Amino acid sequence: MPQILMDRSGEMEVFVRVVHEGGFSAAARSLDITPSAVSKLIGRLETRLGARLLMRTTRALALTEEGQAYHHAALRILQDLADAEEAASGGAIRGRLRVNTTIPFGTMFVAPAMPQFLKGNPSLIVDLSFTDGIVDLVAEKTDVAIRMGDLPDSGLVARKLGQSRRVVCAAPSYIERHGPPETPADLQHHDCLTFNFRRSRPSWPFLLDRRDHQQPVAGSLIVNNGQTMKQMVLAGAGIARLGLFHVADDLEAGRLVPLLEQFNPNDLELIHAIYVGGGPLPQKARAFIDFMTHILRDVPALKAEPKA
Repeated sequence: MPQILMDRSGEMEVFVRVVHEGGFSAAARSLDITPSAVSKLIGRLETRLGARLLMRTTRALALTEEGQAYHHAALRILQDLADAEEAASGGAIRGRLRVNTTIPFGTMFVAPAMPQFLKGNPSLIVDLSFTDGIVDLVAEKTDVAIRMGDLPDSGLVARKLGQSRRVVCAAPSYIERHGPPETPADLQHHDCLTFNFRRSRPSWPFLLDRRDHQQPVAGSLIVNNGQTMKQMVLAGAGIARLGLFHVADDLEAGRLVPLLEQFNPNDLELIHAIYVGGGPLPQKARAFIDFMTHILRDVPALKAEPKA
């Protein structure tokens, strides 16, 4: 079990985590200590300060007025400490950085960039996980995740890295066999490849008569990641809806054909780096996000705007 120095900065770190996680048990899990240790530490902190910082009920925690002031000051002090350690270390970044992203984005952009990132940070170990499923950053001890699409409301902090249009497309071999759909309604008669994510919808968005329209789609193949989806559509298995960044080269080379573009002007996929808030962003996470922002800024498919 990792050691947390129970000095004043350690107390601040635990207090900030309790506030962010909304409870002792959740904070304990994220810090890998016991809930009783967290409770004792907060009690000791309140005794030393002579003030109640948290109002405890059976269902929730709430900051008192003194707690709000202490929380604000703790965030500032922890950031100052992080900056001081960075300056004292000569800017060297150490430790293990855990990164999670989707399979397509990871294989196309993150993995190829890692040699350059590690060359600039030789004391850092990067632990990469690529999956199209949503991971719990706290439970998986993930420092940074890169996610596609809209983000649900949460305690996570997001930094936009780019955006990409989604495109409905198929291989020429599929079009030769079945013909192209002329309208979104024609998709009812086509094999549409879909995802089995819990968050995925059994319909695709289009614009009909200047109104948003959700077209139900279905097919004989359902997959769990974008890379497999791309392989299947290239093989002529059906029609897919994928991020432009993922298929831009295939569209340009003619291996895939865009479909129903005149009905699909505003289907954007936002790309964010996300991390757990509630305290100062660790130097290693900030360095990675800054690096990926620099790498991605000149990728045309990640600056795609909706078609007029």
